[in-house]
Amino acid sequence: MLAVGVTGNIGSGKSTVCKIFEGLGVDVYYADAMAKELYQTDSTLKQGVIALFGDASYDSDGRLVRQVLSDSIYRDPELRAALNNLVHPRVFANFKEWCDLKRVEGKPYVIKEAAILFESGADKTVDLVIGVMAPLSLRLKRVIDRDGGSEENVKLRINSQMPQEDWAERCDYLINNDGNVVLEEQVLTIHEALMARSLGNQK
Repeated sequence: MLAVGVTGNIGSGKSTVCKIFEGLGVDVYYADAMAKELYQTDSTLKQGVIALFGDASYDSDGRLVRQVLSDSIYRDPELRAALNNLVHPRVFANFKEWCDLKRVEGKPYVIKEAAILFESGADKTVDLVIGVMAPLSLRLKRVIDRDGGSEENVKLRINSQMPQEDWAERCDYLINNDGNVVLEEQVLTIHEALMARSLGNQK
């Protein structure tokens, strides 16, 4: 079974790409969503977050107060790195368990969707990487339309990630999501290549 990473900067449309893969019957592990779940369920992670950000990082019901974290990490690279060092190992372990289950189910390949695949070292947990690319101006508009907030805050979020020009050359496949090229056709071409590659590995 192949493990395939899908990455892209915020607003690139990587989640949309993953939904198309799901429509083709491919199982997708959403790393960011799983991290959010682990913040609530993993006691070691929870204790580490409180040590970094204080008791205000969780509310009285024990739910993570994301604003407390986001206000700090987009402006403080060292704090962001410390948080990542807490979160990523827990997600890596969870992804490995998930892959083990999918392998038993006989899946030809699975996808791991992660925004900071290369920065976190998660590229080492997959066999191949698909990068989803879009112009900065379009990514900015998409995020503002989706999440609201000021252009300044969205730019802070974008600037906290590795520029797509820096990671593109490390990808095995690239998808252009500038609105001018049909996404479904690009995904189908890659899907067929991955299925062939997976079957080749099984011989």
